[in-house]
Amino acid sequence: MNASQEQQIRQWLSAHGTPQQVALRCRIVLAAAEGHSESAIAAQLGTHRRTVNLWRSRFTEGGVESLWEIAPGRGRKPTYGPEKVKAIEDATLQTKPVAITQWSCRLMAKAQGVSKSTVSNIWRSHLVKPHRVKRFKLSRHPRFLEKPTDVVGPLPESSPESDGDLRR
Repeated sequence: MNASQEQQIRQWLSAHGTPQQVALRCRIVLAAAEGHSESAIAAQLGTHRRTVNLWRSRFTEGGVESLWEIAPGRGRKPTYGPEKVKAIEDATLQTKPVAITQWSCRLMAKAQGVSKSTVSNIWRSHLVKPHRVKRFKLSRHPRFLEKPTDVVGPLPESSPESDGDLRR
C-alpha cells in the first residue's frame, strides 16, 4: 500500500458519512498493511478470517476503489420484475378507470393484481402522481356541452365566435 492509498483510507475512516461495511474493509486493509496476521485481524475486528482474506485479495487486485464495490447478486431481490413495474406505470399514465377521473392506489392494485403498497412504492419511485395531471379534463357528464349554454346563454349568430368554439 502506498502513502496516497493509506491517506485515502484513513480519510474514509475518519469521515462521518462512510458506511460501516466500507469502514470495516478499510480497517482490515490497514491492519494487513501493518503486518498483522489474518487470524489476529479477524479476532480484533470481530469478523471471520475468510472475510479478512477476501478483502485483502480484493484490495490487492482492485485498489482503494474496490473497498466500495458491492458484489453482484447481493441484497434483496425485487418481488416484481421490470415488466410488471412498466405495466403498472403505463396503465397509470395511459388509461383511465371506469366512471372516475384518475387511478387510486387501491384501484390500480386491484386491476394489476398487486398490493396497494406496491403500487404506492412504484408511483413514488417513478415520480408518478395521477392526482396531479397537468392536462385539461373535460367533464364526463352526458349534457356537458348544453350546460354552458344554459348558464351563459346562446352565442349571437352574427358574431365570429358563433362557430361553436367555446374558447373566449
